[in-house]
Amino acid sequence: MFRAFLTLGLTAFGGPIAHLGYFRDELVTRRRWIDEAGYADLVALCQFLPGPASSQVGFTLGVMRGGGLLGGLAAWTAFTLPSALLLLAFAYGANSLTGPVAEGLIHGLKLVAVAVVAQAVWGMARTLAPDRPRAGIAVAALFLTVFVAGALGQLGAIALGALCGLVLCRTGPEAPGGRLTVPVSRRAGAAALVAFGLLLVVPPVLAVALRSQALALYDAFYHSGALVFGGGHVVLPLLRAEVVGQGWVGPDAFLAGYGAAQAVPGPLFTVAAYLGAVAGPVPHGVLGAAIALVAIFLPGLLLVYGALPYWDALRTRPLARAAMRGTNAAVVGILAAALYDPVWTGAVGHSRDFAVVVLAFVLLTVGRAPPWLVVLLTALCGITLT
Repeated sequence: MFRAFLTLGLTAFGGPIAHLGYFRDELVTRRRWIDEAGYADLVALCQFLPGPASSQVGFTLGVMRGGGLLGGLAAWTAFTLPSALLLLAFAYGANSLTGPVAEGLIHGLKLVAVAVVAQAVWGMARTLAPDRPRAGIAVAALFLTVFVAGALGQLGAIALGALCGLVLCRTGPEAPGGRLTVPVSRRAGAAALVAFGLLLVVPPVLAVALRSQALALYDAFYHSGALVFGGGHVVLPLLRAEVVGQGWVGPDAFLAGYGAAQAVPGPLFTVAAYLGAVAGPVPHGVLGAAIALVAIFLPGLLLVYGALPYWDALRTRPLARAAMRGTNAAVVGILAAALYDPVWTGAVGHSRDFAVVVLAFVLLTVGRAPPWLVVLLTALCGITLT
């Protein structure tokens, strides 16, 4: 299990949608670990829940094929480790980079972040807000995020989206067919869901009571991972509110790390390893990276493990599906707000920057160029223009 997913972790470029295609080619078509109907149902479950969808799919395939939790952890570790180590190395390298070339490299990574987030907003708007009610929810979420700064505005936008979805989004595609057979009992699933809730509520209280920076760091990344609906790029505004808003990571370092995350294989959530390593207060470095990495993935893994025994009943509930449609529309607005601030305002300073962003966006959307190639070209442009 570890060997199969390590290969994917080393070669799966292109973001969560591309990762799902890699999984299908390797595990459904070639290895025949699961049939098409079961895989489609598994993808539907992971897209329904908050968290990194591709990592959740890989983890669940590990649970199913490996006979339980150990197989899931082996799959998750192998798929996550390569990109986490690369971004940890970038964190140490970025701290030692000085001079005009280094400044140009960082500037180029910030510019590619603009193009990548713009591509994500464009693609998500077409699929998650394709009609008037959901487009209206997205715009309302954008306004709420802009006028109520920080995590409170983002939480309010997600809650607003769910409530509006219950009223406005009751019509939609039918629930997916098929049935998942999983080696997870209802008792184990319930325990995972209880653990998810306790780890959401207890650590922030302890962090204040004990004045523990390690618990505060864990809590910031755990909350961010617990609220990511609709795609990995949505973690950008959530993480920024937590780490930049509290002064742990500078805005330039944050955008540079996000840009670098586009150039490595594996899940986008591994940007947490970079942020944990460069965070200002202790713990940082390797320990901070480990805390942040585990914390950001843990809620999504607990949720999918807990939902597995109940998925067949949950997916047929019209109200649950309506709320999810509204939530997905809201995250389009949240990400659109982040596209302007901090991504655009932190990177684009003059017309030459704008031209580079347009070039990168066209390469990603029309040219279908690999993200790592676009990152490389944009980084070179940043060095040239500095």
